[in-house]
Amino acid sequence: MKLVLKNAKRLSSANELKACEVLIEGNKITRIAASVSEEAAEVIDCGGNVIVPGFIDVHIHLREPGGEHKETIASGTKAAARGGFTTVCAMPNTNPVPDNKETVKELLEKINQDALVRVLPYAAITKKLNGEERTDIAELAKMGVFAFTDDGVGIQTADTMLQTMKQAAANGMPVVAHCEDNSIIYGGVVHDGRVSKELNLPGIPSLSESVQIARDVLLAEATGCHYHVCHVSTKESVRVIRDAKKANINVTAEVTPHHLLMNEDDITTNDTNFKMNPPLRAKEDQEALLEGLLDGTLDFIATDHAPHAEEEKEKGFLKAPFGIVGLETAFSLLYTKLVKTNKITLKQLINYLTIKPSNVFNLPYGTLEENAYADLTVLDLEKETKIDKERFYSKGKNSPFHNWEITGLPILTVADGSIVYKEGFDG
Repeated sequence: MKLVLKNAKRLSSANELKACEVLIEGNKITRIAASVSEEAAEVIDCGGNVIVPGFIDVHIHLREPGGEHKETIASGTKAAARGGFTTVCAMPNTNPVPDNKETVKELLEKINQDALVRVLPYAAITKKLNGEERTDIAELAKMGVFAFTDDGVGIQTADTMLQTMKQAAANGMPVVAHCEDNSIIYGGVVHDGRVSKELNLPGIPSLSESVQIARDVLLAEATGCHYHVCHVSTKESVRVIRDAKKANINVTAEVTPHHLLMNEDDITTNDTNFKMNPPLRAKEDQEALLEGLLDGTLDFIATDHAPHAEEEKEKGFLKAPFGIVGLETAFSLLYTKLVKTNKITLKQLINYLTIKPSNVFNLPYGTLEENAYADLTVLDLEKETKIDKERFYSKGKNSPFHNWEITGLPILTVADGSIVYKEGFDG
């Protein structure tokens, strides 16, 4: 199959838009030029819109197996395609947990059967994510898992993390961590700050995140392991990671769109669409995150897409599960609130969603070049609309961004050479 994307523009290294047409043959980009013509090819007119590499999200939850009422591999990857994502990495908090050869094999088969875009699955650090018995990293690494994590649960003992990092380093695998010291969470459901007091809700101290990162970067230094920090949310965490990088420790980190764009002041009622973990922190934390992203302390952006059933989210802050969806809104929100306001450039935003996560994890994706994988997204940067959760392809409607006005939308997504999303097409 041959596909030509005509009448498009691409970003130059100087952040300028240049005329661009792309020829795709099979799953590879074979030609990029100002004008491309090819006989016997399907032609799509991009209408002068901007073509970029397909987005990469290394932190999403697909819920399958075991949580299909929240999301499935099929529905989650359909949402990813709509959001412009062509590679996503699925967290292991499923039932059963991918913590042995059999469950990983079954997961890989299900992904191969149902996924609309590329899905790279994580394997668990500990059996059943219980923080105790460690998985066989050497064995699971051979099966092609993306990395190892107990995401959603912090590794509570230093020895468990130390031994995990030793094994991961020996097998050339990254360790990815949700950092949270359970002994100082105190049953919190929001950030321990002004809003927790106003709404009379138990707060989660910033220290619960940063102290575990501080422990882990020293363990990473001792073992030589690549240590990656999930969804950084506090100014203290940014400082610890910045210092670790200055010491040449192999630590990388991500930040979510919601932590960049909101803070605790956005929580005004008992609306659990604002309940996520880590929680929305103080304004000074939000500012530190953007500063950390711009100076390279935080490497890239990941959504932490975490769908839940509506009835689960209707239980109030004390009982509802943590998490919000993000795949379908990430680009538009970040473009509207950061690029259009001149906080970052379009080139920076695209890099945070493509080449930077690819480089951190040594993936062969995330570039718009000849001979690269044909993972492409076309963006209409002028399109204005409102976010409508009822139109989400994801089963999860749990978004605090419902009814936000946005500019800029992915209108076409090509993953591994196949068209997986086209605006207005619901097939």
